Amino acid sequence: MSDENTRSGGGDAGGPDPGGSQDRDDGQAAGRAGVEQALRDIGGAGRDSVGAAADAGRALRGLLLADLALARSALGHALIWMGVAVAFGGAACLLTMGALIALLQALGLSWLAALSITAVACIAVTALGGWLAVRYLRHTGLEATRRQLRRLGIGDDDDGDEAPHP
Repeated sequence: MSDENTRSGGGDAGGPDPGGSQDRDDGQAAGRAGVEQALRDIGGAGRDSVGAAADAGRALRGLLLADLALARSALGHALIWMGVAVAFGGAACLLTMGALIALLQALGLSWLAALSITAVACIAVTALGGWLAVRYLRHTGLEATRRQLRRLGIGDDDDGDEAPHP
């Protein structure tokens, strides 16, 4: 009987109960395991956050590269239309001016009226070419990149306008 009492942790002796200390050790081990698991979870969440930030950086880099490609293409288009505007405003206007002035003179208009009508026509074509050039130059402003940076809270349109506050 005494062997059974010793094996089961019971006994008539008034000493400490060995089963109670084992429960405390199990509780401390479970607490340590819980803390270790929490630290692993926090580390995993940190790694996930860094991965998400890296993905966002790659996406922003891709957006910037696409925006720069669009700006480069738009600049090429703008230069082409500026060339068209200059060529039309210069050479074609000079060639048509003489013919139109001669026609208007033949119809009985004065020199001043013939020259004025021809000049207005040349100015209209030049303005059209300039307007198309400005339209394409708007694409060089990197608007999509600026919009995304504003959403992230980085920079705004007034960066260079104000002096830094002391």
